[in-house]
Amino acid sequence: MGKPAIAVRDLWKVYPDGTVALRGVSLEIEEGEIHGVLGENGAGKTTLMRIIYGEIRPTSGTIEVFGKRVKFRGPWDAMRMGIAMVYQRFTLVPTMTVLENLFLALSSVEKGASLSDAKSLAEEVMERTGLRVPLDARVENLPVGLQQRVEILKALMRRARILILDEPTSVLSPLEVKALFATLRKLRDMGITIVFITHKLREVKEVTDRVTVLRRGRVVGTARTSEVSEVDLARMMVGREVLMRVRRVSREAGEPVLVVKDLWVRDDRGVMAVKGVSLEVRKGEILGIAGVQGNGQRELLEAIAGVRPVEKGIILLNGVDVTKASAEERYRMGLAYVPESREIGLVLDMSVAENSVLTRVREVSRNGIIALKRVLEIASEVVKSFAVVTPSLTTSVRYLSGGNQQKLMVGRELAKKPRVLIVAEPTHGLDVAATEYVRKTIVSFAESGGAILLVSSDLEEVMQLSTRVAVMSGGRIVAVKKPEEYTVEELGLLMGGAIA
Repeated sequence: MGKPAIAVRDLWKVYPDGTVALRGVSLEIEEGEIHGVLGENGAGKTTLMRIIYGEIRPTSGTIEVFGKRVKFRGPWDAMRMGIAMVYQRFTLVPTMTVLENLFLALSSVEKGASLSDAKSLAEEVMERTGLRVPLDARVENLPVGLQQRVEILKALMRRARILILDEPTSVLSPLEVKALFATLRKLRDMGITIVFITHKLREVKEVTDRVTVLRRGRVVGTARTSEVSEVDLARMMVGREVLMRVRRVSREAGEPVLVVKDLWVRDDRGVMAVKGVSLEVRKGEILGIAGVQGNGQRELLEAIAGVRPVEKGIILLNGVDVTKASAEERYRMGLAYVPESREIGLVLDMSVAENSVLTRVREVSRNGIIALKRVLEIASEVVKSFAVVTPSLTTSVRYLSGGNQQKLMVGRELAKKPRVLIVAEPTHGLDVAATEYVRKTIVSFAESGGAILLVSSDLEEVMQLSTRVAVMSGGRIVAVKKPEEYTVEELGLLMGGAIA
């Protein structure tokens, strides 16, 4: 390893409201390494990266890039120093071609650059790095893995020498993750420094050279990845022992509680997103759906929950046809739904108490008048039973951490004691401790006889929790087996649509 690409010294960030995000952070990221950054929600990872990228300014402390002390006024200054950031949500223009997107990126740093300049440079970088993408293809027609490759290509065309990747595997299939890691290793071997932000300990072990763990705004430690275990890293992150694997449901599955037959559903654009899906979820089991995001999973769950119309097909709940029933009617029959986004499942400006009864309004009201006492009783039960950390029941949900928002949303639905729980991305963006809690809660519900339909882009989560796993690709269920009956290669090919 050579000299530090980035050296951070005694970095503090205190926001105007008094929140201390970083407390004297010091670390070095060496030139030509893949450096992992781990930490719980609120540990300071994002704040630190945004400061390094010039998006926000530190309260105090210093940053050196390739030995030169810097004070960035904005990301454009960071770009000039060779720093690029690839966000979890891509910043591409979907209706434009790959080349047009690359031209936009190049022209932002090289005034007067032409489309032919962009093409020449793109071909040169692709030749040098092996990052092949079809320049004439529209971005919206590319699989997610190729779109991410375009983002990395954009950064390299801007002469990036330091690449910051924020949760880069969250939307990729196993084969795309494998390809990404191969790309990162090749870029590292070419001398490019990579900062890898993730909550997946297994990935840190697989691809990084060194790893820094943050906790509550402080650096807990930096270690060579080969010298620490996943258990060590989890302990560093949360300050205690963490159960890395949740015990799978042990009971035998009972009769089918939710049955879907030949379901067809359109997406928001009117395009058919779910194409003839049939499945059943039995009492006491977790049926997991594995698949790359955007293959109809969201539309399938929304149709079953009653918040998206069905084009054709049948949905049976407890043997009753609910295909045309309202969401409220399905809730009364024992269905509960946790959507993939907390912005959808919660009203952020409402209080913890109000959010605790969002899906139980009829139960807490009479003649249109809300019974505040009952609301507070239910909210207290949810907060206590599901370990939601909040200053008070009247606190706005906006001020809760992501993990506590998620626990509130899951807890609210399970507190109703439903027969069927439909849950999407239950631990997305959560830290290790919150992930452990939510997963144990889901398994416990199934152990008590509940039926769960689980969708997660975290393949490890699906395989670990599910009794059976259905693979969804191109709007269809292409396989249903027990987790142990799949190989990683088979899963990757099924999810990628290579085999059906």
